[in-house]
Amino acid sequence: MSNRVFVLNPDHSPLMPCTAKRARTLLEAGRAAIWRRYPFTIILKEASNTQSQPLALKLDPGSKTTGLALVINGKTGRRCIWGAELTHRGMAIKLKLLARRALRSSRRSRKLRYRPARFANRTRQAGWLPPSLMHRVLTTLAWARKIDRFTMMDSVALELVSFDTQKMESPDIQGVEYQRGTLLGTEIRAYLLHKWDGRCAYCGQEGREVEHLTPRSRGGSDRISNLVLSCRACNEKKGNQELGEFLAKKPAVLKRIQAQQRASLHDTAAVNAIKIRLLEELHRFGYPVETGSGAQTSFNRTQQGFEKAHWVDAACVGDSGAVVGVHPLKALLIKCMGRGNRQMCGTDKYGFPVRHRTRQKVMHGFQTGDMVRAVVTVGKKAGTYTGRVSVRATGSFRLPQVDGIHHRFFSTLHKGDGYGYSF
Repeated sequence: MSNRVFVLNPDHSPLMPCTAKRARTLLEAGRAAIWRRYPFTIILKEASNTQSQPLALKLDPGSKTTGLALVINGKTGRRCIWGAELTHRGMAIKLKLLARRALRSSRRSRKLRYRPARFANRTRQAGWLPPSLMHRVLTTLAWARKIDRFTMMDSVALELVSFDTQKMESPDIQGVEYQRGTLLGTEIRAYLLHKWDGRCAYCGQEGREVEHLTPRSRGGSDRISNLVLSCRACNEKKGNQELGEFLAKKPAVLKRIQAQQRASLHDTAAVNAIKIRLLEELHRFGYPVETGSGAQTSFNRTQQGFEKAHWVDAACVGDSGAVVGVHPLKALLIKCMGRGNRQMCGTDKYGFPVRHRTRQKVMHGFQTGDMVRAVVTVGKKAGTYTGRVSVRATGSFRLPQVDGIHHRFFSTLHKGDGYGYSF
């Protein structure tokens, strides 16, 4: 099943999304035209009545990928009608900044040694975030604004805060009884499922039991660094042995588990750093903002039997995600690609110039980043190809599937906007 199609009136005011079949009928009858391909949007040629239903944009922010979902609250209940996964380029930005810093530092040390150091005379505004983190906030907000412009959304939901259903059912609960609510241990279990990919740390089979590396009977704690996932067989076989004793004859497995336990928390730190800023910016939209924790999202998804996906997690965010229809949609995959750079010459890995770069970006009517279709009718490369084009001054362009296609075979589907699209 495909995503719903966004619909605009002739004055560009949004209407409720329609089904792909309805959009196809309008296009074939000449009552609408294609406005943009990604996300697929049509514009009517005659104004239509504005009939709306409650429509919420739900977000599951992540360090590498953010899930987006549109959930409608209709007569038959809540159901997801559009899903997308937005892949960020935060790490690419960080690496480019590190490379730039190294080049500038080298240049200053070679030619400007007499200048005093500048690292101590720079100030930052309150709420400043590193560019690699701010990129995640800005791209998520950009897509939230785009969806707001093309749909009649009236609320937002964001995965953010801690949550306990026991507190909702019994507001006066306190102490140990409060801690033993419905979601007791769910945060830890959700973290371990994500870290170990739902598999036993010892044998690689499916694992759902929380195992202590150093048993509690031998002084082990309940800290997250001492916990892994395990299957029932390995849990019983290990008993109260230390990790080194249990895997004495399997040094490769021992080394892998120890390395995994020391894995970086970079992604977790990135999400924690941006969530408050993202929440503040979403409040500026003027819509009610619902929040929910990651454990609640996982709880809602598993209780309803949905498969793991970023856009499915987005649909299950918050209280409204406890009961939501998630049909097998073909989610739109959005990848942040950037808009090129202003570098005037290509450099080698050491930063020395090795080739000239032309100032002209548009070649034969196409620009790198445009989504195009190439219909090649002759030669060894005959066929139909669709994707993000990379242009050259020679007129021979490259697509992800094939290289060296002449520009006369190309037609533009979607002008480059800094993103790559696929399904």
